[in-house]
Amino acid sequence: MKNIIFLVDAQQSPSGGGKIIYQYSNYINSLKNYSSSVAHLKKKKINKWMKSINKRINIYKDNYVGWKASELTVKKNHNFSWFNVKIKSKNDLNFNKKNDFVILPEIFAHLANDILLKKKIKYAIFVQNGYSIFPTQDFEKLNKSYNNAEFILSYSKDIRNCISLAFPKIKNNIIDVKYSIDKNKLSSNLSKLNLITFMPRKQKKHSELILNFLKSNLPRKWKLKAIHNMSEKEVFKNLTKSKIFLSFSELEGLPLPPIEAALAGNQVIGYTGEGGAEYWKKPIFTEIKTGEIKNFCKEILKKIKTKNFIKISKKQRDSLADNFSLEKEKASIRKFLALI
Repeated sequence: MKNIIFLVDAQQSPSGGGKIIYQYSNYINSLKNYSSSVAHLKKKKINKWMKSINKRINIYKDNYVGWKASELTVKKNHNFSWFNVKIKSKNDLNFNKKNDFVILPEIFAHLANDILLKKKIKYAIFVQNGYSIFPTQDFEKLNKSYNNAEFILSYSKDIRNCISLAFPKIKNNIIDVKYSIDKNKLSSNLSKLNLITFMPRKQKKHSELILNFLKSNLPRKWKLKAIHNMSEKEVFKNLTKSKIFLSFSELEGLPLPPIEAALAGNQVIGYTGEGGAEYWKKPIFTEIKTGEIKNFCKEILKKIKTKNFIKISKKQRDSLADNFSLEKEKASIRKFLALI
């Protein structure tokens, strides 16, 4: 029995990256000869307190960037009510070198040396954002972590290119995987409202500017709604009602919300986050270069006049649904499991 252990940040708010890891772990648990669990990492309280105190009175100098293994602990039985999926929680960082295989996200990749390599535990790194692969300035430790990984997981061309640029020696060790979106939860056949949805977390200033510029221009019957810190069920409910989704993606590997919005029958306007360029095609997706606030507003006002969008976008939505299907996700998971 091989036990696949995923490490994630013990955050309370919804996370696309966390959601994908939970889906992977859940599926692996259904396979014969495999089990899977998730360890939610957090900083020890004393380290949080010391850092907070040090900011105020500068007791000691510490220029180290990123989490340290000595600061880590595991949040036991972490509850994440925003996503309805069953997982097994791992409540410690004790590993069995015979049966355990650990998968770290890129934000914790540098920790591999202290918590895995020294104990001869095999591992892989799951890069979900190619622009987050430098969680520390200790490049010696980071290079060691990547060079000693059994393989590196990536789910977009942009992520693969970022990894290859940063660590050229391991470019042949990158395995392509998929993530899925359940189209059955995102029916586009419901009655649409004159509603524009958006997630403001990544580019808060940009979303605030657009909302202010639209106040005097958006027809009265149209409303804007932020879908932030909602459960998956609440997000999907709002996406199925809205006609337009505004993307404020920053620098991301393959942004999830724009695809979900597209499958729910929305016109998607905004930033690709670089990684999203892989699927950002018309008629569903309209790209706005980051920071082009006035052009963003003009496109929104233009798109609210679109007729019969559900009909004209069906072919593209079907193609997206196929590309991000559960079957393809499962096949990609089985592919990397075979290498362990």
